[in-house]
Amino acid sequence: MEMNEDKALGPDGFSIFFWQCCWDFVKEEIMEMFKEFHVQNTFLKSINNTFLVLIPKKEEAEDLGDFRPISLLGGLYKLMAKVLANRLKKVIGKVVSHDQNAFVTGRQILDSSLIANEVIDFWNKKGNKGVICNLDIEKAYDSINWKFLLKVMEKMGFGAKWLRWMWWCISTAKFSVMANGTPTGFFSSSKGLRQGDPLSPYLFVMGMEVLSILIRRAMEGGFISGCKIQRDGGRAVHIAHLLFADDTIVFCEAKKEYLTNLSWILFWFEAASGLRINLAKNEIILVGEVQRIEELAVEIGCRVGQLPTVYLGLPLGVPNKAAYGMG
Repeated sequence: MEMNEDKALGPDGFSIFFWQCCWDFVKEEIMEMFKEFHVQNTFLKSINNTFLVLIPKKEEAEDLGDFRPISLLGGLYKLMAKVLANRLKKVIGKVVSHDQNAFVTGRQILDSSLIANEVIDFWNKKGNKGVICNLDIEKAYDSINWKFLLKVMEKMGFGAKWLRWMWWCISTAKFSVMANGTPTGFFSSSKGLRQGDPLSPYLFVMGMEVLSILIRRAMEGGFISGCKIQRDGGRAVHIAHLLFADDTIVFCEAKKEYLTNLSWILFWFEAASGLRINLAKNEIILVGEVQRIEELAVEIGCRVGQLPTVYLGLPLGVPNKAAYGMG
């Protein structure tokens, strides 16, 4: 079980390195705790206590929004969560569609960038007029609804025991903010996932799968056009969107009604999941000679961008990709 041995300590004061060194002495007690959790679906709540450390996102951070909360979990909880996360890792590719390229074995960040560039190249060669909606979720991990997550897992086929395990892991956490290296009092939460919890990435992408399904069904129903690429041999591939965790891009023709429908999809998704689109970071990018781009941007409530740009840290829409290390 691969785990970082020397990460910052959580409330229990024990690192993973400690448990590894002392395994011969403590393994029976730890295995008993695991068995108890397996049977009773609970563990001692204090094991789930968490320190919150605020990491600045930029230099001269002043506002609370300029900081990223990082969770320092206890060593015992990390061991248990890592075991569960390793189980989820084996099945996540079966319950999450191929549109999602984050945290799924065999998929990587480069896949999303290559597919997005292929769509742009196809539109340019065909002379099509399209738009790319580059969307970002506001405070993604912090705002997702727990009951929504469990409902999604139930629909994906996870059994009652798994649902009880996940509920206990996410709902019993208590937090203490570290101020100048000193913890304050503990408080509870009613939503969100912890950055630093081994379970969080897999739970989050399962929640984002709902947005993926909504967009896909909208394309199938003709409410969003997507992009239809003709492959060698005559096989057509429909691409409406790509996801990498919470980073989402949507492809559609430059028509007002399609963007209106997309805005409704995002509204419904927010109502169900608690995940709000971050309008300050979102942008709509035109491909081809698109008219009245500002009018289209108003429909989804975001700013207008242009190509070439950067997507997931890689160039997007660059005419000469070889010059940027993509050729």
